[in-house]
Amino acid sequence: MGHMIADLQPAILVLEDGTTYRGWSAGAPGTALGEVVFNTGTTGYQEVITDPSYRGQIVTFTYPELGNTGVNPEDEESAGPQVRGIIARRVCAEPSSWRAAGSLTDYLRQHQIPAICGLDTRALTRKIRSLGAMNGGISTTVLDPQALLSRVRSLPPMIGLNLVQEVTTKTVYEWTEPTDSRWEFAPQLSPGERPLTVVALDFGIKRNILRRLASYGCRVVVVPAYTPAAEILSYQPDGIFLSNGPGDPAVVVEGIATVRELLASAKPLFGICMGHQILGLSLGADTFKLKFGHRGLNQPAGLTRKVEITSQNHGFAIDDQSLEGTGATVTHRNLNDQTIAGLGHRTLPVFSVQYHPEASPGPHDGDYLFGRFVAMMRQQAAP
Repeated sequence: MGHMIADLQPAILVLEDGTTYRGWSAGAPGTALGEVVFNTGTTGYQEVITDPSYRGQIVTFTYPELGNTGVNPEDEESAGPQVRGIIARRVCAEPSSWRAAGSLTDYLRQHQIPAICGLDTRALTRKIRSLGAMNGGISTTVLDPQALLSRVRSLPPMIGLNLVQEVTTKTVYEWTEPTDSRWEFAPQLSPGERPLTVVALDFGIKRNILRRLASYGCRVVVVPAYTPAAEILSYQPDGIFLSNGPGDPAVVVEGIATVRELLASAKPLFGICMGHQILGLSLGADTFKLKFGHRGLNQPAGLTRKVEITSQNHGFAIDDQSLEGTGATVTHRNLNDQTIAGLGHRTLPVFSVQYHPEASPGPHDGDYLFGRFVAMMRQQAAP
């Protein structure tokens, strides 16, 4: 087992079809129940663990080594872990990185997140690919598979689950911190340009999105997901941003209704991930659940001859057939399965993508979209 966890405690993973995997605890003692999905990234596990879009899910990491670089406060995408549990092949107990402030195992224990390691994650990933994402449970305390299975089968399915209410901010706040200058790869505000005010609807926003908006010279006001349109417009925003988030977008009915009202204001609007889906729903399109979703750092997206390698994390997508009559146009497709990966509009200054241009983790191919949003706002704000 190499340098793995010293005090090995048995753990089991049970899927809702009854499949059982045995392994060892690599996190907090206890039981975690949720939808079992997989992420194919080779790096960025701390950003994944703290991304609010993973709320309600148990994440399988297909990369065989987890924990090598430890954890640190700078790489958190929210105030702490959002996943229900973690599945890994190996978890390193002794990290090696100049940025590490602690080990992954200690971090998971501190935040009461169960994890299991020592099982065949390739076999598990193949199962999810063939049967689709399904509910499951990890436990260090319920080691009888039948007992854990009965708890797993009582879980609600992800379709119809509104998890936004669990992760959205409770209070309005301003975000001012840009991307750390050590990693900076985008323009700062030019002297003489007034800051643009962006109101961000928080469906489960990642900090790095806020940093990118700040780096592009925006004053960012973050509001709860259920803020009425009139209140959003009272901030006199130059533009409106719709964030990523967890669960089924179709049941975030208040958010969809709010965006429908905001569209009438003709303000520039940019949506990422769930924000993209909510924009589509507000225009009259439908969403559907993908078999196993797109979660990783190298998903190709584009149209015609321009391809971006993108960071993605979503289990739902916009239905092609439902776009007719909405005014929306497809700007990007996921080139692995041809699902919609980006939308524009024939008459409104709105656009969205089904991927993460802020990366974190992942490539920066899509970062130009923040520049496009700023240019759209500047154009409309010009006298």
